[in-house]
Parts: sequence; C-alpha cells; structure tokens
Amino acid sequence: MAALWIVAVLALAIALAALLYAQGVARKLAHVTEMYWQLKFDHGELKAKVDPPAPPAPEPKATFVPLTQLKR
Repeated sequence: MAALWIVAVLALAIALAALLYAQGVARKLAHVTEMYWQLKFDHGELKAKVDPPAPPAPEPKATFVPLTQLKR
C-alpha cells in the first residue's frame, strides 16, 4: 500500500515539474515571437527608407477597336 502512495506522489511531483517547465517554454516562445515580429517590422521600415519607390505604371492608351476586327 505504501508503494502506491510513493508512486502517486512521484507522479504528482513529475507532473508539477513538467507544468513548470512548460510554462517556462511558453514564456520563451512568447518572447521569441515578439522579437520576430519586431525584427520583421524594423526590416520593413528600413527597407522602405533604402529602396526608392517603384515608378508609377504608364496609363494605358485608349484606342478604338472595331468589333468586326475582334470577330476574325
């Protein structure tokens, strides 16, 4: 009977240790995720400062195309 109590207490201790470890890993993941998005934002800001904006596309010319030409 005492062996069952020892196993139960040991299992509880292992479960609590795993819970504490998981909370630590979750905190680290949240920090790494925050750093990733901050780096991505900073990269976009710096890229916008360095790269010149793309030239505007030329406006298409409006030309008349008769329907008889399209049917051929």
